[in-house]
Amino acid sequence: MSTTIDQAFIKQFEREVHEAYQRQGSKLRNTVRTISNVNGSSAVFQKVGKGTASTKSTHGMVPVMNLDHSNIEVVLQDYYAGDWVDRLDELKTNIDERQVIAAAGANALGRKTDELIINALDTASQNTVVDDNVGMTKAKLLEAFETFGEKDVPDDGQRYCIVGWKQWSELLGIDEFVSADYIGSENLPYSSITQAKVWLGTVFIPHSGLPVDENDIRSCFWYHKTAVGHAAASDVQTDVSWHGDRASHFVNNMMSQGAGLIDQSGIVTINCDETPDA
Repeated sequence: MSTTIDQAFIKQFEREVHEAYQRQGSKLRNTVRTISNVNGSSAVFQKVGKGTASTKSTHGMVPVMNLDHSNIEVVLQDYYAGDWVDRLDELKTNIDERQVIAAAGANALGRKTDELIINALDTASQNTVVDDNVGMTKAKLLEAFETFGEKDVPDDGQRYCIVGWKQWSELLGIDEFVSADYIGSENLPYSSITQAKVWLGTVFIPHSGLPVDENDIRSCFWYHKTAVGHAAASDVQTDVSWHGDRASHFVNNMMSQGAGLIDQSGIVTINCDETPDA
């Protein structure tokens, strides 16, 4: 076996894992504040309070806002997703099989990235819409929408709402959510797919990883991008090593990341009952 072919296989595998992670690994990473290439075991996100404008007298001193500054530290953890790859010669020429294995590792790390972000969202307790023994309703969404207005959360196109698939089905039953008569055709950029939709200036995204308690109450999260921070010391990396005793390569996908809550006022938890019908 040529060592040149072996190295080409390894480099190809590393590239495909990275591309698969970027393409389909994480649904939520781009919806929160992100710091990459962190040096150290933690990252710090700055939180700045609200300022107040006031007048000044002629030739007087310009008033100082005295903004409240605080730091949010996010601790990074290392995560791994590895597997054995047999029959290397076959995989070198079988592109489809190689891509399947690469995508599996990337998807595992992508789910972990989303899990970190969702766990950070789940620590928010300031703004909650109770379940009321019903699923997702227009009334719940409008209550959350009002909360954002009362909290002065910016309506700048950086609001996101992640819901479970049961709640996504319920949203599709709300005329105002699905009909261009209400939201206009310009707010249907994802009309050819079912993975995201814009409504009330918010990108709604269905997600299978949201927490559900023992009473079948699913927690959905409506949040502004600046409310949660995600940090990465190392994005997805792949190490491929040959083990002669197994006649196999061991493919180790790894990353070092963390996520944390920055501003509770920018998050509304919407609890929905998804108890199966009797």
